[in-house]
Amino acid sequence: MSFRIQPAAPARPNRCQLFGPGSRPAIFEKMAASAADVINLDLEDSVAPSDKDSARENVIEAISGVDWGTKTLSVRINGLDTPYWYKDVVDLMEQAGDRLDQIMIPKVGCTADIYAVDALVSAIEAAKGRAKPISFEVIIESAAGIAHVEEIAASSPRLQAMSLGAADFAASMGMQTTGIGGTQENYYMYREGEKHWSDPWHWAQAAIVAACRTHGVLPVDGPFGDFSDDEGFRAQARRSATLGMVGKWAIHPKQIAIANEVFTPSEEQVTEAREILAAMETAKANGEGATVYKGRLVDIASIKQAEVIVRQSEMIND
Repeated sequence: MSFRIQPAAPARPNRCQLFGPGSRPAIFEKMAASAADVINLDLEDSVAPSDKDSARENVIEAISGVDWGTKTLSVRINGLDTPYWYKDVVDLMEQAGDRLDQIMIPKVGCTADIYAVDALVSAIEAAKGRAKPISFEVIIESAAGIAHVEEIAASSPRLQAMSLGAADFAASMGMQTTGIGGTQENYYMYREGEKHWSDPWHWAQAAIVAACRTHGVLPVDGPFGDFSDDEGFRAQARRSATLGMVGKWAIHPKQIAIANEVFTPSEEQVTEAREILAAMETAKANGEGATVYKGRLVDIASIKQAEVIVRQSEMIND
């Protein structure tokens, strides 16, 4: 273990982030009533340029006008390469009220992007006397973003979560695919007459998880475009959870239940984790640093693994 202690990520449920266009206020109440842990009201990609102003007004009204319960409420602003983002930030900070928890910054490529938004948010918070500081989440969607991912993860104390945006990332990397997440037809290995598909997003996800865990940020998997493919969504969510991500986006309400299922430790997992902790307590009482559980070696590292599962379960069930 390094002398520098790895900081803990924010202790909040983040199994599913449900997205909805700010231009469709009719669905806001349904989003609020859903089982998603995080709501992302979108001002960016899902909103046409002609609807940007009205979508912003809809979102500002809904932040205070809709009962969002205990969900984390976030708004995705427009990218810093557009003429819309500054007004998104200014109007949200000056007009939306304290119920807004978080701003999502898309297409982040370097720490300067975070600095720009942070400076504007900080100035307005001070001017308005806002009691609750706004937190940030960012999307890695470019070659520059993944190249600078650790610097971005360390860029601001406001930063709480980071996601991979597969579609724009693929375009920036020049990947020959139009799919959003999931396995890709031509990304395979060939052995003894059979194709074996691997995961083209794995390395980027692993880089995001490592950067996030180093700096106390929640790593989140992004969208899975084919919402008719439940098993494809479930498979990608399971891969992401295995890598250490805490949740996944839902671009359709039917994806919420699958995300919650995958990113909630099962009763079997929690029971096994508690049994490992108990076995290690017995071993320590006997002056031993390791023991055998169900035919396999468990040691001090096993305690840390088991504690992750137990803490996650307790947080979700609180």
